Amino acid sequence: MNAKLPILQVEDDENDVIFLQHAFSEAAITNPVQLARNGQEAIDYISGNGKYANRQEYPIPGLVLLDLKLPRVSGLEVLQWLRRSSTAPGLPVIVFSSSARRQDVEEAYALGANSFLVKPSSLDKRIELARLIKAYWIEFNEPATVISP
Repeated sequence: MNAKLPILQVEDDENDVIFLQHAFSEAAITNPVQLARNGQEAIDYISGNGKYANRQEYPIPGLVLLDLKLPRVSGLEVLQWLRRSSTAPGLPVIVFSSSARRQDVEEAYALGANSFLVKPSSLDKRIELARLIKAYWIEFNEPATVISP
């Protein structure tokens, strides 16, 4: 992934937003992080609708960290929309959820998630996970080309 492409964090819990910011800082992840606080905002951001139409200000992300339990449109619905979308069909999506329910895991993969990670409870584990995300998804992974509208 290009180190300049943003990471889209789709998260409605302010604590999880702060924890991820801290973990990314500790892991020296320098990609800008854009935030969508509900599923509809994520869809609007990725599709370039409304306030997200300016692709200089809101470029297509190189990676999405997607919570499942979101207001307005659920994370699974966002994932389903994304995999049917012609805008960014190959966009890597990591489901990043508090839920470890087997049904959630299976459904996320069936809908096209690239990875499913359960949010660690300790800050040290979140930092360790951020380092792994950096190594695999940012430094080594070769993503598909994403079409910008």
